[in-house]
Amino acid sequence: MKDYRVFDIIGPVMIGPSSSHTAGACRIARTARNISDQGFTEVEFQLHGSFAETYKGHGTDKALLAGALGFDTDDTRIRNSFDIADEQGLKYSFVRHDLGKVHPNSVKVIFKYPNGNQSAIVGSSIGGGNIVIVEIDGI
Repeated sequence: MKDYRVFDIIGPVMIGPSSSHTAGACRIARTARNISDQGFTEVEFQLHGSFAETYKGHGTDKALLAGALGFDTDDTRIRNSFDIADEQGLKYSFVRHDLGKVHPNSVKVIFKYPNGNQSAIVGSSIGGGNIVIVEIDGI
């Protein structure tokens, strides 16, 4: 059995409503951004499982886009991430996609670059704002 710390139970400081669907989603995309090369002009989010079913209602879409923009989980700009991405000229899309045998709260973040290259990261939000990165560029 896993040992839990008090902050695992309380959850992260965040813009809500959900530690799994907003804080975790934001962290996945922000981590993906930090792993990937900068200079991307487009990002595609392939939503799996419960992320695909509830992403609009839980703010997962705003949180993912905010993470791709580099925002942290407690950044109030998360609420306006669509407008900010539009202002910056960042193209984005959200598609439902079965990613196979991964956690239900999973997403594949694909960054697209002007030269035609892409980088892709699959991450899962496992609760309490905690995440795991399960794949980087197919590995």
